[in-house]
Formats: sequence, structure tokens, C-alpha cells
Amino acid sequence: MWMLLIALLLTVLKYFEVGPLAGWSWWWLLVPYGLTAAWWGFADATGLTKRRVGDQQEARRLQRIARQKQALGTRRPPR
Repeated sequence: MWMLLIALLLTVLKYFEVGPLAGWSWWWLLVPYGLTAAWWGFADATGLTKRRVGDQQEARRLQRIARQKQALGTRRPPR
């Protein structure tokens, strides 16, 4: 996601002709977008995205179980 933010920032700076970006060709601004698309393709192809989502769901599940145990009084609250 940070690569997309960089690409958008570069595009805005080029559009408003700020600093050295004013002299750049518009074609150079397509490079960060291409890298972003390549990264997203790689992450989807290797399962990295699904793995991260699974890790987040597992962490939420464990937190929910801990809250329920604490509510039942079978577990002491963390200090």
C-alpha cells in the first residue's frame, strides 16, 4: 500500500510541477504504479495476502476466547 501512496504523491507533485519532478517525463511516473501492480500480483500468487488475513483472524479469535474466559472468571485479568 505504501508504494501506491508514493506513486500518488509523485503524481500530485508532477501535476503541480513541484521541484525536480517538473522536468520528469510522465512515463517515469508509471514505474511506481507498475511496481505496485507487480507486488500485488506476487502477494496474491504466493498466498501472502490470505496468510496475513488468516493470522489476523486467528489473533481476533484468541482475543475473543481470552475475553470470554475472563468474563466467566476462569482466568485472571492481565496486569
